[in-house]
Amino acid sequence: MTLFTLLDYAAVLVFALTGALVASRAQLDIVGFFFFACLTAVGGGTLRDVLLDRNPVFWIADPAYLAVACAAAVLVFFTAHRFESRYRVLLWLDACALGIAVAAGSGVAAALGHSVAVVLVMGMITGCMGGLMRDVVSNEVPLILNQGELYVTCAFAGSAATALAWTLGATPGLAALACAAVTIGLRAGSLSFGWRLPVYKSRPPRA
Repeated sequence: MTLFTLLDYAAVLVFALTGALVASRAQLDIVGFFFFACLTAVGGGTLRDVLLDRNPVFWIADPAYLAVACAAAVLVFFTAHRFESRYRVLLWLDACALGIAVAAGSGVAAALGHSVAVVLVMGMITGCMGGLMRDVVSNEVPLILNQGELYVTCAFAGSAATALAWTLGATPGLAALACAAVTIGLRAGSLSFGWRLPVYKSRPPRA
């Protein structure tokens, strides 16, 4: 089993937990849990593989990814009621999943010899699209649109760390570790300490 396969499994597991938590907040049945867990778990990786022309897509080549997502859904179905604030748990699980998925997406692109621009885009797509699909389908404000919070910025910085590490000749494992650390660290700082970037503020047009 390769490093990137392990990263994909880890990202699928943690993102599936967040999808199932959203299903619990919506009070869905077990099939709804399966749907949200699988959609969130494989959404970003599917788009990555399609754009990189990796055939077949990772979860079609190995349906065990879906089994992992469904197992996560079952776990949350029977334990979600134990958490006082499921939304807070969702935020932190999503932060961890973001870091793992960005490392997987950007690392796969770098390993295939793509340019820095492609590495950056693939990291952001893999990390952000599954959660975006989850939030849009559940009719919640997507986390990436929470005003001023660092989210896509975290994915961008993590992907940049991957590109820099590969350029400097680091091993794939070290590059993935650096990416995950940067991504999760920035997201954790945004959640815990309110780290923000300046946001656009509209102004009246000039006469």
